[in-house]
Amino acid sequence: MKINIIGAGLAGCECANYLANKGYEVNLYEKRPKYTSPAHHTDLFGELVCSNSLKNKKLDNACGLLKEEIKHLGSIMMEASEVSKVPSGDSLAVDRTVFASYITNKIKENKNIKIFYEDVNDFKEGINVICTGPLTEATLLDKINEISGQKSYGFFDASAPIVEKDSINLDKVFFKSRYNQGDDSYIDCPMNKEEYLKFYNELINAKKAPLHSFDTNYFEGCLPIEVIASRGVDTLRYGPLKPVGLENNGESYYAVVQLRQDDLIGNFYNIVGFQTNLTYPEQKRVFSLIPGLENAKFVRYGLMHRNSYIYAPKVLDDFLRLKNNKNIFIAGQLSGVEGYVESAATGLLVGYYIDFLLKNKNIKQLSFYSVLGSLVRYITHTGINNFSPMNANFGIVYRANKDSKDVVIKRALDAIEEFKNQ
Repeated sequence: MKINIIGAGLAGCECANYLANKGYEVNLYEKRPKYTSPAHHTDLFGELVCSNSLKNKKLDNACGLLKEEIKHLGSIMMEASEVSKVPSGDSLAVDRTVFASYITNKIKENKNIKIFYEDVNDFKEGINVICTGPLTEATLLDKINEISGQKSYGFFDASAPIVEKDSINLDKVFFKSRYNQGDDSYIDCPMNKEEYLKFYNELINAKKAPLHSFDTNYFEGCLPIEVIASRGVDTLRYGPLKPVGLENNGESYYAVVQLRQDDLIGNFYNIVGFQTNLTYPEQKRVFSLIPGLENAKFVRYGLMHRNSYIYAPKVLDDFLRLKNNKNIFIAGQLSGVEGYVESAATGLLVGYYIDFLLKNKNIKQLSFYSVLGSLVRYITHTGINNFSPMNANFGIVYRANKDSKDVVIKRALDAIEEFKNQ
């Protein structure tokens, strides 16, 4: 049976790589560069369109444990992150270009993967794995909605701007990770009360880019900086500008803006938590009020785009297949997970399920003791009357809040090994 994977983002590449390495011939469809995207900046597979952070890397964090789980399952994303990682304290951050280039080269070099550059608007003969992500075109969404009998939904997501390190006034900043995480990988821009209030007032009154016909349903985990600010004058100081843990030489600050390294060499830094929908001139004007960024050169401005997702509890079965068509799998952010790691993980998991299916094995569901198993369980069964996308978190993992973290970690990784070796 033909295996068709639509979309060469993180989920699609994970699925294609796993199945191809198992000996299956895979057709991988990607519309770029033939068709452009409002969020992508390159033609590379597995491009990180928003932050360059893959979040916390410690195993006592749910996303950190999820990364370890998919590493055990053979994740190409985890391979790529190892060769592209940049200093980032307790987080795993990567050089976007090196990261995506590694994935692209691995996929293109695999003799079992045939790549087609086209915009797919309908399902192919055989098995279809839809990994078109949050920017799925309306025509394909309509096809999914037609089969599932349910409409799809969406929310806004945004990316943060990136600046050149050489344009930062290093006399006004200091290098430190929050709570002394073992390195000085962040550039910290401290603000006194007067500087903060001036920045805040300009930010909440700045001109925003038009949203056209989109609604204003935001994902709480990735709110535009101006939306956070609109909720109160001190909201930023308890969020992305939190000064706690960033004291320097005994001095505390009213607020601190952090910049995280965005490339291996260290030429570029992104402004952490500054996802935005401000117009480009306003980003330049307002963000230049941050101490140290007065003359900052912006390599890339922040951008907002709409993320589409299906109503997973009503549409998908336990194995991420459409309930009304078992030959159509949905993986990645379109399935209702939120985040790079979560998207990649579901693509990899679908690869396992297809392998089991084609070998006529009983498809065994991944245990809820694992973060990945719990995440899939959540999107396919929880909130059937009020569903919204979900990140990895211990709140959805079975018994994770009742047992010690050591027990939770061991149990999760044991479940992954049992699943992998069944």
